[in-house]
Amino acid sequence: MTDARTDAATTVAELVRRQWGDRRVGLRTRGRVLSHHQVAAGAAARAALLADLLPRGAQPHVGVLLDNTVEYPLWLGAAALAGAAVAGVNPTRRGAELARDVTHTECRLLLTQRAHLPLLDGLDLPGIRVLVTDADAYEDLLADYADAVPDDVPALSPVDPRSRLLLYFTSGSTGAPKAAICSQGRLAAAGAALADRFAVRPDDVHYVCMPMFHGNAVLADWAPALVAGASVALRERFSASGFLDDVRAFDATYFTYVGRAVQYLLATPERPDDRTHRLRLGFGTEAGAVDAARFEARFGVRLVEGYGSSEGGAAVQRTPDTPPGAIGRPSAGSDLAVVDPATGAERATARFDPAGRLLNGAEAIGELVNRAPNPFEGYWRHPEADAARRRGGWYWTGDLFFRDADGFFYFAGRADDRLRVDSENLAAAVIEGILARFPPAAAVAVYAVPDPVAGDEVMVALAAPDFDPGAFAAFLAAQPDLGTKMAPRFVRVGAELPVTATNKIHRAALRREGFRCADPVWWRPPGECAYRRLTGADVEALRARFEEQGRAELLER
Repeated sequence: MTDARTDAATTVAELVRRQWGDRRVGLRTRGRVLSHHQVAAGAAARAALLADLLPRGAQPHVGVLLDNTVEYPLWLGAAALAGAAVAGVNPTRRGAELARDVTHTECRLLLTQRAHLPLLDGLDLPGIRVLVTDADAYEDLLADYADAVPDDVPALSPVDPRSRLLLYFTSGSTGAPKAAICSQGRLAAAGAALADRFAVRPDDVHYVCMPMFHGNAVLADWAPALVAGASVALRERFSASGFLDDVRAFDATYFTYVGRAVQYLLATPERPDDRTHRLRLGFGTEAGAVDAARFEARFGVRLVEGYGSSEGGAAVQRTPDTPPGAIGRPSAGSDLAVVDPATGAERATARFDPAGRLLNGAEAIGELVNRAPNPFEGYWRHPEADAARRRGGWYWTGDLFFRDADGFFYFAGRADDRLRVDSENLAAAVIEGILARFPPAAAVAVYAVPDPVAGDEVMVALAAPDFDPGAFAAFLAAQPDLGTKMAPRFVRVGAELPVTATNKIHRAALRREGFRCADPVWWRPPGECAYRRLTGADVEALRARFEEQGRAELLER
């Protein structure tokens, strides 16, 4: 086989074809190993099957309701060869919401596995054929296409850099999830950029333990491996306890993470063989500088934090001179700015004290926008969301940032996580960074709950089973960078925080439950410094206060 991997591919289909004839290991699970050639052959067989199964005139979209099984990357390759698109379906969705994801993306074929069949019971999925990938009937269907060759697969639509390949859903924390479009060209370019940035080699093994229905696993893990000719190892579902055993079994060198995954790994018991592996790098978001340092000290693995909106409209990359706490500088070709979301005016440059603490958050924090042309490709059948992202010719990320005098950008949370307390705007991520220093807390989430009179109150959820309210109050008093409006009014305490399917903190659920939740809540009544347990009588008194102010409906949201 001639190695053409140094030539830039403009489509994922081209990258899949390059695997033909390569007998090295290309894809593996704990129970199965495929060569690169077998991966290309499997993709070709599924592409040929798709061409015969998809009704004439239907959108070339395939719904994939699977864990991280071998079938997932094979169908990504199949869609690329056939000029089709994969809609990644989240298996934590239920009922009408799950049906809506499949029908909204106009899938006429849905791939699933026996374990997920109960999710489809009773759903209204008109005209949609379901294939169960771990059933004998599925293998029988594929047998007729075993001789398919990637170069000879009939395309359902033109295959070029603009061809849709992914329809992957946003989190949907403020409404129904939107299906972001990713073309073959954008995915190939994203894979090439990361393969170059991290010097991915053909002998690397990319461990995919994040769910493949999410953009992180496909764009940041699978795609760079495909570009570089590296091997891919799959874990059906993320397991903190199984992580190191997998890494050693697969001889993995690289992985990606999102949300609380790193915290879960750090919470596992330390072992003498924590550093016995070939893993050299992890790439992701939301680990935080403190936990990234702890991870490297324990496992000997460097974590690189990055920022990139799932839709592709803006990216910030870490550079060697990036200061602690910062994400990095804008990627090439960007014109990033931090602006007032109401006026578009640039926010003030961040100022810090000698210890690196932000002094002017109210002036410096704003929404990150990209004023340059960018690769955002829109949402499927959602013009209102497209318009919101592209306001005034800019790409609006929906994320809060601040920028220092040297041009480094710092993440300050989602725009939805902004709080307004006593007419002062606060960013949840900034408060979280302070409260994360509280030693008993394994995880922290700050969010807004309504104030009876106006604006918001600060509430925090702590994963701290041994919570001591006196120690917490003393800790707050000792934090020099905790502003007068930042101290939490309510403290929710539990063994762990609720998370989404991608291990991100489920902030929408926390906001929805507020201080009327099943977990114990402590609070600091107005005018008091000490925290005490919130009682049923306290809740009724607060409800009466909301009713008195004509704001009772806020408690029912």
